[in-house]
Amino acid sequence: MAAERDGAPKQQTAKALTGLRDLVLKGEVLPGERLSEVALAARLKVSRTPLRAALQKLEQEGLVVMIPSGGYAVRSFSRQDVIDAIELRGVLEGTAARLAAERGVSPVKLKAISDVVADLDRVVEPGPGAMDFGLYEMLNERFHRQLAALCGSEVLSREIERITSLPFASPNAFVNTEADVPAFQRTLVVAQTQHRAIISAIELREGARAEALAREHARLARQNLDFVTEEQPDLRSKVLALTLMAG
Repeated sequence: MAAERDGAPKQQTAKALTGLRDLVLKGEVLPGERLSEVALAARLKVSRTPLRAALQKLEQEGLVVMIPSGGYAVRSFSRQDVIDAIELRGVLEGTAARLAAERGVSPVKLKAISDVVADLDRVVEPGPGAMDFGLYEMLNERFHRQLAALCGSEVLSREIERITSLPFASPNAFVNTEADVPAFQRTLVVAQTQHRAIISAIELREGARAEALAREHARLARQNLDFVTEEQPDLRSKVLALTLMAG
């Protein structure tokens, strides 16, 4: 019984965090809008204590900010903020890839991430028209999580986790719209080629090459961002990652 009581607050906080994050990312709470604890607690069916914990977590993730009058508001990001976040992910993942190559990776870890790449190959092979985008998204998230951990640096892993918690800096930022947009679909084929090349460079202990490939890989998100904002702005509403971008 004691274990159940101890677990209840954690479950409530997790429920509040998931629900609040969904409201923010789906645009149901707009950038700059003050978050009412009373209204949100009622809407999410949680008490105010786990809601406050969820708000603190979202502040750490950078999705909400404290306001002078008290409480929190949804954070608004400029296009330059989005570009900088994508660039920073590339820098961090590039550093992780370089250190993994320079320090060496155990055969067990190399096999694990190589297996993920092989699974991604099978997903991509049928082509965009027959691709399972949900499975791709899951495997792509797994690849990037394992890549961050390959060099054994908790500091790097923690910082990569922090920057990728921003939806537009996530490796899957544009994946959930790929099925409808041929221009995005083509980037998945390029991305998978880069996945293979990154792991090959790490295995061959080619640090500079591994870093350059990982940084170039992150820039695919920048290409998709430019496509949406400059060539086909009508697609912006389909990209949940851009809900928080102003202008």
